[in-house]
Amino acid sequence: MIYRFGIMLFALSVISCGKTEVPTEPIKNTILSLGASRVEGGRPDHESFRYETWKLLLGGEWDFDLIGSESDDSEYPMFNNQAFDREHQGWSGYTSGDILEELEASLEGISPPDVALFSSPGLNDALEDLPYSEIIENINSIIDILQSKNKNITILLEQMAPAHSSVMDSALTWYIDQYHVDILTVAANKSTSMSQIIAIDMHTGFNDNMLADNVHYNQSGAEFIAERYYIALKEILEE
Repeated sequence: MIYRFGIMLFALSVISCGKTEVPTEPIKNTILSLGASRVEGGRPDHESFRYETWKLLLGGEWDFDLIGSESDDSEYPMFNNQAFDREHQGWSGYTSGDILEELEASLEGISPPDVALFSSPGLNDALEDLPYSEIIENINSIIDILQSKNKNITILLEQMAPAHSSVMDSALTWYIDQYHVDILTVAANKSTSMSQIIAIDMHTGFNDNMLADNVHYNQSGAEFIAERYYIALKEILEE
């Protein structure tokens, strides 16, 4: 009887050890596209970078989920036999202050993002000639909210692409050029040991032929922005 009981214990031990070798669930990288109309898009008039970024991520066989409380109803072709994931956090016409005011409540109903693509923050502020200092203050506060939702979040923060040269007067040129400098400081100051804030250069190489109008991307512009994002995403996404 004791002998049989010992065999049973050994068998249970083997089974138990076997269970520890079961593979864990694959990591799902949640990605939030955050900003204004350059995020939201507006087919057929102008494009968002989201669709092109999604195609690059699918083609690279990354495990990811685009998230957000917003979803557009434009038509997008299937890619790799999959339908486009339309979720995002883009609000057409929003300034940095509008985004700050809306963001926390919008994030309540979705998964905490692992990565945020923070697109062209402050461009609408500049177009509306709002005080420059408010942009930097608002961006810092937006980053605080994102980090409060996930202390390990990585934020790709755009050094934004310019508007069309026909509207880039001296005031708007100063506004955007100063922003490109200051965003590097924001990225350095807001990064922590667990949360990287990475400035992404979207202006070098960008030109008027990539715009559908004064500020929004055409197909070429969307592909340009998506490729810049994808270069960075390949370095930070978890397989």
